[in-house]
Amino acid sequence: MKVGISACSDGQLKEWEKQNEELETILYEQGIEATFAKHIYAKKDGYSGTDKERAEDLMRFYQDDSVNAIYDISGGDLANGVLTYLDWNVIAAANKTFWGYSDLTTIINAIFTKTGKTSVLYQIKNLVYADGKLQRKRFAEFVSKKNNELFDVKYTFLQGKQMEGVVVGGNIRCLLKLAGTEYWPDMNGKILLLEAYGGEISQIATLFTQLEQMGVYKQVAGIILGTFTAYEKSGATQSVFDLLKEHIPKTLPVAKTSEIGHGGDSKAIVIGGIIRLCQMGEFSEDYFSSHDCL
Repeated sequence: MKVGISACSDGQLKEWEKQNEELETILYEQGIEATFAKHIYAKKDGYSGTDKERAEDLMRFYQDDSVNAIYDISGGDLANGVLTYLDWNVIAAANKTFWGYSDLTTIINAIFTKTGKTSVLYQIKNLVYADGKLQRKRFAEFVSKKNNELFDVKYTFLQGKQMEGVVVGGNIRCLLKLAGTEYWPDMNGKILLLEAYGGEISQIATLFTQLEQMGVYKQVAGIILGTFTAYEKSGATQSVFDLLKEHIPKTLPVAKTSEIGHGGDSKAIVIGGIIRLCQMGEFSEDYFSSHDCL
């Protein structure tokens, strides 16, 4: 198996080079050959290359039949700049999956909107971060098809008891960069995943308000709340759900998980894939991909 390693968002810092070399070694040990894009490391003002150059890097991987999947290792702010230069017909025809998280939410949701293809919301560099040992075990078992623990995500319901639909979303700030563009996903009947790294109460409140004013909460069939890192560390007296419920219908199902987001122990979720969640019992904790609602 061969994968392309891209950096469509901010350029990697030069001091992260050893991390990336370690990632390459870990993947090789799993039988995966990694080939890196031309523009990985920051050269000027955080850019590893122009928007067009980074888009060309990504398209080379889509056009290379020897590449089976694409793992983006970047994050930050710049990913939506590549969207203008992507060839959606080539992406639609390619039999490969894009993986990334955070700012790559823009590309992941654009891929679904323009092609209907699924992507994976996950940072492959989790394999070399603080929880790397756990992540390497999950990833190895996924690659070897031993189990699906990498995608088996615990959740609890905060409102309602079941939801079903195609998952869209990801990082809330980055998702909203697509608002008003041709890349914004159709929200009708979708399950909206929301998580965040930065942003305390006022910043998250204004993003929830924007989604309400766009009519999103009247369109979706449910909401999954992942981790909101800065918010949950801020000491705010209101939970993320306390803030959200001021904006949503009381009939809209909402589930919460601590296993999707920016934590080094975070698991993966398929954006564009169908998900079915239900509360199996009072106060029980269930799993995205190991239980069905009967």
